Amino acid sequence: MVGHEKELLEALGSAQILTSMITPAVLISACGTLIFSTSARLGRIFDRVNVMKSEVEAIITGNISHPEERMEHLHGQIELQRRRAMLVHKAMVSLYTATLLFVASSLAIAVTVAYGSAEQAWIPTVLALSGGLFLFAASAALLYESRFNLRFVHRSIDFIEFLQNKAEKQDK
Repeated sequence: MVGHEKELLEALGSAQILTSMITPAVLISACGTLIFSTSARLGRIFDRVNVMKSEVEAIITGNISHPEERMEHLHGQIELQRRRAMLVHKAMVSLYTATLLFVASSLAIAVTVAYGSAEQAWIPTVLALSGGLFLFAASAALLYESRFNLRFVHRSIDFIEFLQNKAEKQDK
């Protein structure tokens, strides 16, 4: 056997390939989990927007108290949901891109070990690092989005307290 062929067989038979491919696989799994939870966030935003749509319809038909205050409150809340939806969308794009790059990195590791040379070893590393950057960007977008969710919750609580105060004043 020629020296190069012997090295290739040793490389293919070693645990190095498997070990090298596990890291991207773990990151792919992490992306999948984040994609699942981020999809759920988008679903909750959609549900909240539908509830607000029903409330706007009730205001328009005159079936709900304090229509001016409610409409003003809903305007702000709908804008928050719009911002949240955009951030969640950006996070989803980043997560899918990160997943793509981690899969490409894993495949590049296998191809580099099987057919490549030492000069091509940087390719899987660059792909994996790029995936990591997209994963970071998605996490940052989701962190920022969670602040909008908290603002939504605080505004809803404030409006409930406003309605309670109005009801108390009417009862007196």
